[in-house]
Amino acid sequence: MFETLQIFRMSAAMARHASFRETVIAENVANADTPGFKARDTLSFTEALSGTGQQEGLRATRAKHLNGFDPRATLVSEEKDNPWTSPNGNSVSLEQQALKSIQSKQQHDRALAIYRSAMTLMRSAIGRR
Repeated sequence: MFETLQIFRMSAAMARHASFRETVIAENVANADTPGFKARDTLSFTEALSGTGQQEGLRATRAKHLNGFDPRATLVSEEKDNPWTSPNGNSVSLEQQALKSIQSKQQHDRALAIYRSAMTLMRSAIGRR
């Protein structure tokens, strides 16, 4: 039973991470024409889990809220290995953002599949189908 609860927590964390990453991707696309804007990306899910991933998805609404924790400060950084930069200093590549959006959707779908499997396991354990 305890392991099943951990599975639910993990799938929820995966879905939150995918949602958070999709938000960062949307911000990149929205700023695709902003001079000097540097494309950003989130840590991978495994990197986030090993570091600050436990508090991922929480948002500080005031300076003292969540002891000053800001997920954007720890989970978001400039894109790694991005050789593309426009003449105005913008480093957003719409093609790369589209690929990252697809990866984010796949991660979200994977989280839902894990959740569904855990629900099936729980139903089987209590004798329902």
